[in-house]
Amino acid sequence: MNNFKFLYLYVSIIAFSSCNSLEEKNSSETIPDKKKKTKTEVPRTVSKEFKDYWYNGNAELTSYQLMQERYGEIRQGTAVNIFVTEDFLPNEQVKANNAFEENISVMKLNQMKNFNTGIYPYSIMSSTFNPISETGHPLKVTNGIQEWCGQVYMQLNNRDSFEIESHSYFEGEADQTLSLPKTWLENELWNLVRINPEELPTGDVMIIPSFEYLRLKHKEIKEHNAFASLKQGDSITIYTLNYPDLQRQLMLFFHSTFPYEIEKWEEVNAADQNDTLRLKTTATKMKRMRIPYWNKNGNEFTYLRDSLGL
Repeated sequence: MNNFKFLYLYVSIIAFSSCNSLEEKNSSETIPDKKKKTKTEVPRTVSKEFKDYWYNGNAELTSYQLMQERYGEIRQGTAVNIFVTEDFLPNEQVKANNAFEENISVMKLNQMKNFNTGIYPYSIMSSTFNPISETGHPLKVTNGIQEWCGQVYMQLNNRDSFEIESHSYFEGEADQTLSLPKTWLENELWNLVRINPEELPTGDVMIIPSFEYLRLKHKEIKEHNAFASLKQGDSITIYTLNYPDLQRQLMLFFHSTFPYEIEKWEEVNAADQNDTLRLKTTATKMKRMRIPYWNKNGNEFTYLRDSLGL
């Protein structure tokens, strides 16, 4: 109990990081979660090793050389994975700017992709927020895609069910609101790799494909049957997810020991629903750094992009 009181007092005075706040603060250190448990949520043991790595005021930034399939051709670009822990408001499901007892500590992945298709560029961002102190599906997932033809945006909020909103420029998609039963999400697998790879689902699994895939391929938002496998090597572990009906495969290559950094990933998809051509998207690590990037937004820090090969 004394340790808990000490931790609470400590958390109350630390700074919180915010890319949107006028006052840049670091929000990595948190207090124990008080969110109401559900049947699918059980406490997760968080090791000292994990806390030392993820609660030290830094984010992990990794840049990748991207070879992205789009419109039946491979496009060269870059991708960046930004992993960081932060405090999350359980009801509003947004970042917390102040320390409150009900805050939930989450692992956040912001994944950015940039590539060109001929004359015009694509920009894709996906964000996933997984609770750390307990198992359970992400509290929130978002995806936005912008290109010169138009833009799309999709958001999932984990409440009594998966509440999903999707907005699209394209005919047949427009504005959608739906509620789906809770199930595995492809988007959450990336954070599970970093939190505890042993929790990754294997065997036959019902799973909602990545939001990026659903929108780029104009697929119905629903779960699909897939088969997942985990092959652990001495240095690299490979997690593979196969969707037979979608002709889709995802492979994540990550270090076999903590902190399980993701070195590469591959996606293989049918070029479109009327074509049997299967092209491979690959992302291979270029550079990695651990810094409080939210404090590096002045022009004098532009050189750090060169450090990431961007």
